[in-house]
Amino acid sequence: VAAEAARDDDLAGLADLEQRLTAARESPDAAPDSGELDRLAAAARSTRQAETDSRLSLRTAEERARALHGRADSLTRSADQERAARDRAADRRRRRRREAQEADVLGKAAHVVLARLERSLRYAAGRRAEAETARADREQSLTAGRGRLRELESELAGLTDTVHRDEILRAEERMRMEQLEQRSLDELGLGLETLVADYGPDQLVPAASVPGDEHDAAPEHVPFVRDQQQKRLRAAERDLAQLGRINPLALEEFSALEERHKFLSEQLDDLKKTRRDLLDIVSDVDERVEQAFTEAYADVSREFAVVFARLFPGGEGSLVLTDPGDMLATGVEVEARPPGKKIKRLSLLSGGERSLVAVAFLVALFKARPSPFYILDEVEAALDDVNLGRLLEIYEELREASQLVVITHQKRTMEVADALYGVSMRGDGVSAVISQRLREAEPA
Repeated sequence: VAAEAARDDDLAGLADLEQRLTAARESPDAAPDSGELDRLAAAARSTRQAETDSRLSLRTAEERARALHGRADSLTRSADQERAARDRAADRRRRRRREAQEADVLGKAAHVVLARLERSLRYAAGRRAEAETARADREQSLTAGRGRLRELESELAGLTDTVHRDEILRAEERMRMEQLEQRSLDELGLGLETLVADYGPDQLVPAASVPGDEHDAAPEHVPFVRDQQQKRLRAAERDLAQLGRINPLALEEFSALEERHKFLSEQLDDLKKTRRDLLDIVSDVDERVEQAFTEAYADVSREFAVVFARLFPGGEGSLVLTDPGDMLATGVEVEARPPGKKIKRLSLLSGGERSLVAVAFLVALFKARPSPFYILDEVEAALDDVNLGRLLEIYEELREASQLVVITHQKRTMEVADALYGVSMRGDGVSAVISQRLREAEPA
């Protein structure tokens, strides 16, 4: 409060001094006194400094007052909390005394209950021992009863199985008797009573006859002995099984098989005859093929040597058979030796030489077996000018008797042609065939 009062006084003095300074500056009549102005200015500065100090003191006092208020509030809250804690502690002490009293009462009651429980436990233990003894006796009796029950069940199962087997056997016997009765009716035409009366075990049966014994004209009748008759039955069944089943359609089947055998025999004879004819034809064809191949090989080999000598001046070329003894299965190898070389295998020649050897072989074929026309597709593409000139000379010879259609890009080949045909692309992208005849055909 004192700081606020001092601040108010300083503000009032400062305002007075500022008014006086302003009035002095604005008064035009009187000349201002510099000493007075300085004094007033100094007084204003001191007053401002005092105001600043007062404001600082006021701020400090306010901060201290706020701190004191905060501490007072904190102390007040601490006091309230302490009072609440003392109240809670008093409540806990009262609750504990009450609980102690209750626990004392419960302890006394527990001693009484414990004594009663001990008496009850001793009584229950005695009853439990008696119950266990009775249970052991009952379990022993139950075990013995179960064992007896299992024995009876096993015996019952055995009796049941025996009864079932007996019933099955009786049913099988009845079925067997019914089958025998039906078999007797089907095979013999005799009923069961008639069969037993005429052929029963009390009747005499014929004695077994020995095959090949001619002294016994008629077998004697002997009493029925089951074992002997069963032996006779088994022997007869074996003999019958060896004979096999009787086929009543055997004669018809034999006739059909005989006819089929005759038909197949005739077909087999035809096949054999046809085979002989085919073998004769094959032999004749082989002879003609061998003759034609031999003649063609001789002609081609002769012409190949001549043409090779023209295309390779100073060189040698020949055709060799791989198997001369078998003209139908033999192969043909080409041996070529260009001038100045000793090699004969085509794989060791250059590309142009191999191409020229192939051309020589083709021309030899053309000369050995002439044709009305030939189609050659760029056969001179790999040849140089000298070899090309030699090939063109052969072309001139071939076209004397045949017509040549040559596909080429060589200018010299085009120059010796009678007519040219080319394919050109027009401006619209469509291909067009162009032909040009270079010379007229000579009159025959």
